[in-house]
Amino acid sequence: MKTAIHPQFFTEVVVTCACGNSFTTGSIKQTIHTEVCYKCHPLYTGEKRFVDTLGQVGKFQKKQERAAEFKASTAGKKAKKQEKQGDGKSLRELLLEV
Repeated sequence: MKTAIHPQFFTEVVVTCACGNSFTTGSIKQTIHTEVCYKCHPLYTGEKRFVDTLGQVGKFQKKQERAAEFKASTAGKKAKKQEKQGDGKSLRELLLEV
């Protein structure tokens, strides 16, 4: 095994969460800062809230709003198109009448 290629391992590393919780563990980093831990994560606490650090939830909600607006605008166009076509019968219904 080669010598001096492995990183130094620290046995007493303090992990600090954004909620204020801290605990110790072992790591190759001297300090670790996290945004979510077992004390504040919605899965463990049972709360219904979004953990959004990169703005992904906001992007998704904007997409949903745009999709709803698009659907509303196309629904109006579909209604106008059916009014233009007349009674809205299909080709099969028209052929069966003859």
